[in-house]
Amino acid sequence: MVPGEQGQRRDVWAFYALTAFAAVMYAVPGEWIPVLAPLRLALLTSVVAAGLMVIRRLGRAEPLYLDGARGWGLIGFSCLAVLSVSWAVNAEVARYTGMELLKLTAIYLTVVNVISSGRRLAVVCGSIVLASVVTSIGVINWYVVGENLVEGFRARWVGVYADPNHMAMNLVLVVPLAVAFVARKGSPWVWRVACLLAAVLAVVAIVLSHSRGGFIGLSVAMGLWAFREKRRIQAIVVGALFVMGLVVFAPESFWARNETVAAFHEDASAMGRVYAWQVASRISLDRPLLGVGAGSFRYAWAEYAPPEARRAYVAHNIFLDVVGELGWVGLALFMMFAGGASGGAFTASRSREVGWIARALSASVAGYLTCDLFSGYILSAHCYVLFGLAAAAHRIARAAEVTETVGIPDGQAPVGPVGAWEGSGHAA
Repeated sequence: MVPGEQGQRRDVWAFYALTAFAAVMYAVPGEWIPVLAPLRLALLTSVVAAGLMVIRRLGRAEPLYLDGARGWGLIGFSCLAVLSVSWAVNAEVARYTGMELLKLTAIYLTVVNVISSGRRLAVVCGSIVLASVVTSIGVINWYVVGENLVEGFRARWVGVYADPNHMAMNLVLVVPLAVAFVARKGSPWVWRVACLLAAVLAVVAIVLSHSRGGFIGLSVAMGLWAFREKRRIQAIVVGALFVMGLVVFAPESFWARNETVAAFHEDASAMGRVYAWQVASRISLDRPLLGVGAGSFRYAWAEYAPPEARRAYVAHNIFLDVVGELGWVGLALFMMFAGGASGGAFTASRSREVGWIARALSASVAGYLTCDLFSGYILSAHCYVLFGLAAAAHRIARAAEVTETVGIPDGQAPVGPVGAWEGSGHAA
């Protein structure tokens, strides 16, 4: 076997491992199948995917694609988190957070390096949609049996889905992807039915979480997808069906909790967010450039919180969390990353090759970030995989544009920056 063929095989296996990681991220089998717990499947599949990708690059003497400004923004953000150990309120937590961010950065770079075609992009998105069925069923089952409900009525599940808000926002990103497969003309009917089922179950799970941020994020995501989808009538019909289902089947407790937004000063959860935002504001005034250190927001609470806020909360807003923990320097780097990935998905929406899935990804990004305005989870793998998929869609769309413009034969288009062949070091 020649080196090039061996490198291509490693690339294929890296893609398989990455697809498995995307599925494990939602199915979390180690959390509910005790015999699988010691295997740490999420860590195993991500390390295998990243390792095989790096081996392929070394074997073919190809440079690692760092995804331009947004990739460097994420790398800089992660490095800043590691360096914050030297000034953090809690150095141990900052060290842990920094190391976790480096792992998530590796996952992001693996996604943008391995997903190099529209087919691969669709397969990974499809694996997320299919695996989300396990999460949704787990949430619904716990709600039906009344097991481990938060506040006595809010559904959740195991692992990272133990927080109803976190669970809801992770399922919000699934719904636009699922309905995009349903609406796509070329999708087999069996796959359409499976994706429709996944979308319905995800919406039910979001409703049962009673997450107000999740409901708003879902509304933003589906509204944006329906507005931007080229097959507008079909998109509106699909969106209308979901709204009707929500109105008919949502429990009374769901609407009751959402109505408390108007009287937020009487709601402990809402006031916790208000206090957290006040703390973030005071930290920013006191330590504007570098914050209190990665992961140290709650540990700085006693110093910056108003007297009536006796319980320490997380920031409940991803951007305020970044400002509080890593200052305006960290926010600039994070915005370079998140804004670049989000903008890439919107740009790729015009592509003839991946536009249909890019429009769904842009809706997922919008819905996810809307949820993050009320939650804020810097160490969520779902966030970095989603942004990686958005960036990959942009990269594939640019490569397809070069193919159409220059007349490069199909299958030979570069997937690096426009105007350069990946790994060659020379202009095209």
